[in-house]
Amino acid sequence: MAMKKYDRSAEDMGNMVELGHVNVQVPDQHLATLYYMSGLGLTRDAYLMTGVENMWINIGRGQFHLPTRTEQVLRGITGLVVPSLDDLRERLRLVEDRLAETKFTWTDHGNYVDTVCPWGNHVRCHAPSDRFGKMQLGMPYVEFPVPKGTLAGIKRFYDDLFAARTMMEKNNGGKYLRVCSGDGQSLHFRESTVSQPEYDGHHIQITLADFSGPHHKLKDRGLITEESDQWQYRFKDIVDLDTGKVLFTIEHEVRSMTHPMFNRPLMNRNPIMTNRNYRPGHDSATWAMMG
Repeated sequence: MAMKKYDRSAEDMGNMVELGHVNVQVPDQHLATLYYMSGLGLTRDAYLMTGVENMWINIGRGQFHLPTRTEQVLRGITGLVVPSLDDLRERLRLVEDRLAETKFTWTDHGNYVDTVCPWGNHVRCHAPSDRFGKMQLGMPYVEFPVPKGTLAGIKRFYDDLFAARTMMEKNNGGKYLRVCSGDGQSLHFRESTVSQPEYDGHHIQITLADFSGPHHKLKDRGLITEESDQWQYRFKDIVDLDTGKVLFTIEHEVRSMTHPMFNRPLMNRNPIMTNRNYRPGHDSATWAMMG
């Protein structure tokens, strides 16, 4: 009897195994609570960063980190999967008036909802679908607009320095580079002619299987910007490997799989549960995780 054939390459991830968090500073935790928790329906980390100097917001297995300082705006889009767009729309309507004096907006596109936080960060929310595999709640991608003519150089940067799995793809928005950054997660780079603001220090966090190899290559090129601790380092510039020209700047907080917080269990609440419709056993959104 012939064995069934499978496309084993479909399960490859490359060296990047996690897109852990997006970090942007916010000046007001009250407004951040209205947007991220009351509006988007996400969950504040109950165990870490519970004071007023920072807040961590859980999204399935990932997080937003929101230090309380002068606002930062990600140059791009953070993509989320949420369990129900209908429930999301209702929550966004409920916070509109209280966020009226901010940059908060939301636009319903039918199969996704675009939102803008009180300080201008763009978060695009999708319903679960085949496109996102088994993800019911999470952060499947972060997309960056990059200058024309840079995609090939950015692809080579992640290929050669990180042994990442990269693919040139195309959708309704045109051609873009997808860098696999974990199970069901990726970084997207899309060429744009729109002028971008100066980089303001926001960052993303990734985890690598081979942690030291990319470090050696980045260090040889003078790209390491912080030696954080035994399990973490940082770099900011994505460069042309031939000329050294900076193609795009986004700080990467790079962690090892031995980092104490890798695969840390995160609590996610069921955002439709209230004191009025409460049902025992339905507080937690464990049903809304990946897997």
